Amino acid sequence: MNFEAVTIKDIARELGISASAVSKALKDSYEISEKTKKAVLECAKRLNYRPNPMAQSLKRGNSKSLGIVISNIDNNFFAQVINGMESVAYSKNYNVIMTQTHESYDLEVSNVEHLTVRAIDGLLISLSNETKDLGHLKKLHDKGLPIVFFDRVTDDIETHKVIADNFKGAYEATNSLIEAGYRKIAHITSSPHVSITDDRLNGFKLAMTENNIPVNEQYIKYCLHGGRDLSEIEKALTELLCSPDRPDALFTAADRITTTTLILLHKLGFKIPQDIALLGFTNTGLAEVLNPSLSSVYQPAFEMGKKATEMLISLIESKRPVTEFEKVVLPTEVIIRDSSKPILIYK
Repeated sequence: MNFEAVTIKDIARELGISASAVSKALKDSYEISEKTKKAVLECAKRLNYRPNPMAQSLKRGNSKSLGIVISNIDNNFFAQVINGMESVAYSKNYNVIMTQTHESYDLEVSNVEHLTVRAIDGLLISLSNETKDLGHLKKLHDKGLPIVFFDRVTDDIETHKVIADNFKGAYEATNSLIEAGYRKIAHITSSPHVSITDDRLNGFKLAMTENNIPVNEQYIKYCLHGGRDLSEIEKALTELLCSPDRPDALFTAADRITTTTLILLHKLGFKIPQDIALLGFTNTGLAEVLNPSLSSVYQPAFEMGKKATEMLISLIESKRPVTEFEKVVLPTEVIIRDSSKPILIYK
């Protein structure tokens, strides 16, 4: 980002005039002579100066635009989140500008830069699976841009955050598989440094431990791009299904991983749950009509989008500096369907 590359002060220093004179010259003010205007414009072009709409927006506080950064809009969860965001934004007379990272850190950085150039008043962001360096966001936060994280969050930037209860959802889902008679439960999840991955893995492990079932680390597989890369899911499944001690159940920890795993199991000829059970995080509206109907951990995505947007607008419109921030945790729901029916029915 180029927020500090060239400013009005730089042009003023170059020409030996006041910043106020430069500003007026750029606005074609009658107070400034044509000779000075020409010198300012030539200097601005030479130094590659461009106005900073983000700074202007923060100063005016009236652009009425919110930036949104998600991984993929074709993900059921994120599509529902966006609906929630729009329901609040439009009711408050804000426009939204939505971008997708496709789980790419570089694209996330680029998208955030373009959003701020377009003079957004605030940013709603769910981090990509590749994001480890938060420098692009810390710089904006330090400059005063209101930011609210949702779903995939970080503790390294002090601001509002909205998440689902990923730990409890994973814990209850794993317990349901154990109660149904499954013991060799594998876990296919996303990138290990993402917040939701850690929470869901910990919930899975606690349920196993409390039921005196050893956690087999060979049963834990990571898809670094959260299921966007089909080959990662195929590789994880191949390793698990070709194992001499094949698992009898799969607990998947992301929307796309869950639905893709179901498709791949069908293609490989596995009967679900007779050969292997499946339960996973997904917000697909088709879970009930799939074959078999898909057991799932449902997240309140629409409510997450609403809450995150309400919190962002509150930051934007606050007349005083906000120094106390909140982490909102919304409940998940485990819905048991045919894909994880009790093992005794089939064995």
